Amino acid sequence: MKYSDEQRIKRIYENAVKLRDYIETNNIRKEDMLTSVPLQWLVTTPLYNIGEHVYNLSNDYKKTNNTIPWLMISGLRHRLVHDYDGTNWNIIADVVFEELPALITELEKIITI
Repeated sequence: MKYSDEQRIKRIYENAVKLRDYIETNNIRKEDMLTSVPLQWLVTTPLYNIGEHVYNLSNDYKKTNNTIPWLMISGLRHRLVHDYDGTNWNIIADVVFEELPALITELEKIITI
């Protein structure tokens, strides 16, 4: 299915919010992410989805909304998919606990619900 940029942004936002809410509701800490393989698996799926939708946004959309580090987000997805065994979970924990809330805030500025 071909999504419009607006549809992709909504999907990115939904995945980011669901991941944030799951982390908060279950009182998950950074340390948990470093040691729990099931949690690592759980976290990677929304990150894959976010990265895939970002990768497929039009270049014009990314240029117009340049406050979000689109290249870093899609790059993270590629690293997770193609180098899973080499994943640095300290970086992923930082992304989830520090960068994800900032992404949600930026998306809320541009999203049309």
